Amino acid sequence: MESQIQRVREAFASGRSRPVKFRLQQLEALRRMVQEREKDILEALAADLCKSELNAYSQEVITILGELDLVLENLPEWVTAKPAQKNLLTMLDEAYVQPEPLGVVLIIGAWNYPFVLTIQPLIGAIAAGNAVIIKPSELSEKTAKILTELLPQYLDQDLYAVINGGVKETTELLKQRFDHILYTGSMAVGKIVMEAAAKHLTPVTLELGGKSPCYVDTDCDLDVACRRITWGKYMNCGQTCIAPDYILCEPSLQNQIVQKIKETLKEFYGENIKESPDYERIINLHHFKRILNLLEGQKIAFGGETDEATRYIAPTILTDVDPEAKVMQEEIFGPVLPIVSVKNADEAIKFINSREKPLAFYIFSHNNKLVRRMIDGTSSGGVTANDVIMHFTLSSLPFGGVGSSGMGAYHGKYSFDTFSHQRSCLLKSLKREGANKLRYPPNSQSKVDWAKFFLLKRFNKGKLALLLLAFLGLVVAVLAKRAPFLDKCSLQDPTRKAIACCDQEASDIQNFGAGEPQGADGGSFGGEGLCKPQQAAVLKAMEGIGRGSLLSTAET
Repeated sequence: MESQIQRVREAFASGRSRPVKFRLQQLEALRRMVQEREKDILEALAADLCKSELNAYSQEVITILGELDLVLENLPEWVTAKPAQKNLLTMLDEAYVQPEPLGVVLIIGAWNYPFVLTIQPLIGAIAAGNAVIIKPSELSEKTAKILTELLPQYLDQDLYAVINGGVKETTELLKQRFDHILYTGSMAVGKIVMEAAAKHLTPVTLELGGKSPCYVDTDCDLDVACRRITWGKYMNCGQTCIAPDYILCEPSLQNQIVQKIKETLKEFYGENIKESPDYERIINLHHFKRILNLLEGQKIAFGGETDEATRYIAPTILTDVDPEAKVMQEEIFGPVLPIVSVKNADEAIKFINSREKPLAFYIFSHNNKLVRRMIDGTSSGGVTANDVIMHFTLSSLPFGGVGSSGMGAYHGKYSFDTFSHQRSCLLKSLKREGANKLRYPPNSQSKVDWAKFFLLKRFNKGKLALLLLAFLGLVVAVLAKRAPFLDKCSLQDPTRKAIACCDQEASDIQNFGAGEPQGADGGSFGGEGLCKPQQAAVLKAMEGIGRGSLLSTAET
């Protein structure tokens, strides 16, 4: 294990993963792998989770192909340095933000969607220029095996390595130093991952879970709502981290919801659900028994049939569920749907907020104001109104949790950002030292005044012409004093009149930084020579520039 990680780290240090052309080549190779070995991938998913070919393709393969297309199209733009806003002191310098790879990334995949939840973050890590250690879940044994076989055939073997094993191997793996860790799984293991990462100050992205609530309002199309809830809840036999975990509704809706979900289940899976090719199985016997334990003492309105030999648990609906019941204390992660009665939306909001922040929140209502109020009144990793799970499919939205449901996010550009360091870059010149003298000792109040002007004003490049015009006007005013043939009385601008009417010769304004700058209270402006009316006029003009449309004051 250590030798594998060392090889990957040395490969990253060589710089081979950094060129955009190389990243695109690796992503193209990954797409070829998915397309050329699709049959092997689908067979592995069928063996692990009893997924039909169509279910496996639609739930896992399509997502990966779509993500690859998106990244391949946009990566050249994403890697481009982005210019940063500047202030007066840096307006002639170059300031930008450059995304750069973090280093060696560890991705620990999940067993419930073992292909997509392992490969999708891998795409982002490669796109960002990292080297990657991939740790598939040992519970989805066949998928882990096919990934171990295929990835080295298509990707650079020195930069991307697969390490397999169970708890013991994963524990040893977490003792190694990585530059970022992305883990998908339970909250309990997420804490272990975070604790191990903290020893090396390694940043983590934790995609965990939680009990994702689903509120059904009296003002909604109940047929559509129940069809969509049924699809999201019982897909993959309920083993989906963002499946609706339980329903909140007014008591009058409970029996209607049960009836409509029963009808929808028959529509989806037929009279004999156990024989349906579209209904999956629980991953292993441990989780099978865990789910059965949650059913003890509950009122089963529908379903409840089980078969330990095939790890089959029928789609099950529970009614009149006590909020303190065991089934309401942990994420179900199975085909069991509790219904909890609440008086109204306000009580639903209080109920949700009294518990840990969920990974997802679903609301079904025609009332847009109510939807907005429930979104504003709660917190969750993501939210979807009048549907379930679909926010996961939109690559333009970040996917991640909050609080106990996780930290960080990925998908699309967000994956690239997660696995990148946004490096701040400022390229200055060794010239123009006069203005920089303001920051050198000895310090004075006047220097602080000028520093505030230069540093707290943001430079608006779009109005550079106006700034230059104002400066030229100031120069003309100074020259007017020295040119006897100019009619000083014709100078109407207050700034120019103050200078022209002053008896004292104007000093060399361009060297003001070398002297001792003063505020509007007079005194030396920098260099000796401007009289007080001149100083006040020039300062007033420059302050006007700072307050006007040419510059905007930085937020504090």
